[in-house]
Amino acid sequence: MDQRTRPYRSVLYIPGSKERALEKAKGLAADAIIFDLEDAVAPEEKPAARDLLGRFLAEGGYGQRGRIVRINALDTEWGRADAAAFAGAAADAVLVPKVNGPTDLDAVAELTGDLPLWAMMETPAGVLNAAAIAAHPRLEGMVMGTNDLMKDIGARFRADRLAMQAGLGLCVLAARAHGRIIVDGVYNAFRDDEGLRAECEQGRDMGFDGKTLIHPAQLDIANAAFAPSEAELDLARRQIAAFDEAMAAGQGVAVVDGKIVENLHIVTAKAVLAKARAIAALEA
Repeated sequence: MDQRTRPYRSVLYIPGSKERALEKAKGLAADAIIFDLEDAVAPEEKPAARDLLGRFLAEGGYGQRGRIVRINALDTEWGRADAAAFAGAAADAVLVPKVNGPTDLDAVAELTGDLPLWAMMETPAGVLNAAAIAAHPRLEGMVMGTNDLMKDIGARFRADRLAMQAGLGLCVLAARAHGRIIVDGVYNAFRDDEGLRAECEQGRDMGFDGKTLIHPAQLDIANAAFAPSEAELDLARRQIAAFDEAMAAGQGVAVVDGKIVENLHIVTAKAVLAKARAIAALEA
């Protein structure tokens, strides 16, 4: 599936060192998987995890799911070997941790061949440089690292994520300005369904493509929240039909449910229908 049209409603972190988790991930309803060699792997396990993950990716079995490998930072003893190891691997992208600016991506790009890059947006410097990072020619997507960002700015947890709004918004704007995928940060309380649902809906309404997840139990909620609802699909179809009819009659606008429908609304309506088709293709 083309990365540009692939849904990213649910992006699940899987430890690269856990053989059972790597096997189980092949049957999970995640749109994409982040195979993690960084935070989820103990230092003494990192070389073995790199080899294990390389073998699993080579064997395949992940279907249409996006396969993203989060490497260790290049300033660690494992980063350069990680980047080089997955340059020719059966992965869709390499996720670079703690990107502070575009030069961090340049360094990884030299080691990963033609493989697209994703950037973890998890530092104050990275967020302030979001536009420059999003403009990098090798960048395909951005992932919010909200736990690290919250720590670095000294913020406290609030259900409404008030302290995070500026950073989240800057990154969404940067991603949209340059046509990049962007997914929201994790929700740590994986047994709190209502809290997760509320945060997914908030991220969706802000413009994120989906949400990173830490547990398979979170998949259904994220998939539902970031998919078009039946009501949204029905409205999109009616808007397109009404606008086509208005255009045929020589009018530039239409009215649906008492609201003006212009060309900009039709662009959104067609995007909603295209997303629904992409989800159906992925789930098939």
